[in-house]
Amino acid sequence: MKSSQVVSIKTASEITGVEIHTLRYWEREFAGYLNPVRTTGGQRRYRPDDIQAVLVLKKLLREQMFSIAGARKHLADSRAA
Repeated sequence: MKSSQVVSIKTASEITGVEIHTLRYWEREFAGYLNPVRTTGGQRRYRPDDIQAVLVLKKLLREQMFSIAGARKHLADSRAA
């Protein structure tokens, strides 16, 4: 994926293997970490950095079994370090 390339939420879901409704939920829960841009019509557009953020969240929440609160704390601690 080129750095200037942005994709729809559907394509982001296909790339990451995370359901669309889950991407929307994670966007709310991790607002400081996952912020896809919006078109003037309000559609989400995921940049490469957003895709990477989704993959990090997926690893924390689904593979390492962090809770939402635990994942938030882990990300905050990682940024502070």
